[in-house]
Amino acid sequence: MWRREVQVTAEQREQLTWMVRHDPKPYRRERAAAILQVVEGKAAFAVAREGLLVPRAPDTVYGWIDRFEEHGIAGLTIAEGRGRKPAPFPPSATRPRG
Repeated sequence: MWRREVQVTAEQREQLTWMVRHDPKPYRRERAAAILQVVEGKAAFAVAREGLLVPRAPDTVYGWIDRFEEHGIAGLTIAEGRGRKPAPFPPSATRPRG
């Protein structure tokens, strides 16, 4: 069976370990934990299904690994402009109250 391998430097391993324990953003802690498990030899598929608090689709973990390999630690942060955009006006101002 083909297994995805991730190579990290000692400095990157230290940064990932710090992120798992201390990062203020929960999503970055989760991503760092997933990558560390893959670095330690666990299959990314198994990490996605059983290695995290919330099971994820394997493609999600593979995407995290791809971004980590391409951008390093910075690749674990959600890019600016992602997610729902703010409404141009308060929704309560347009609806009549009944």
